[in-house]
Amino acid sequence: MNKHERVDYLEFPARDIKATKAFFETCFGWQFTDYGPDYSAFNENRLDGGFYRADLQGTTATGSALIVFYSEDLEATLAKVEASGGIIMRSIFSFPGGRRFHFTEPSGNEFSVWTEREPAQG
Repeated sequence: MNKHERVDYLEFPARDIKATKAFFETCFGWQFTDYGPDYSAFNENRLDGGFYRADLQGTTATGSALIVFYSEDLEATLAKVEASGGIIMRSIFSFPGGRRFHFTEPSGNEFSVWTEREPAQG
């Protein structure tokens, strides 16, 4: 894969780096490397990034880009987000191409999870 001019690293503000790390470790299995008390880098196997200590948060309401995860089982991922301390900002809804929900992690950054799959019939 050509690395030239591709997105390579994302950085997010975090009021509570410890809580944010715990959320992503528990919910998504991310691994972190601390660089002092005010920065922690993550590796989630597709994209690297980090969290820096700040009293800010990224939300779509404030014009932030929306980072979107993919899930093969949207309902199960929503349950994991809630069990890990995430707050559901917008419950599962349909949009052209699939379904998704929005959540914030403990430092208040907004993310989304989507799937093209219909809910399992049981």
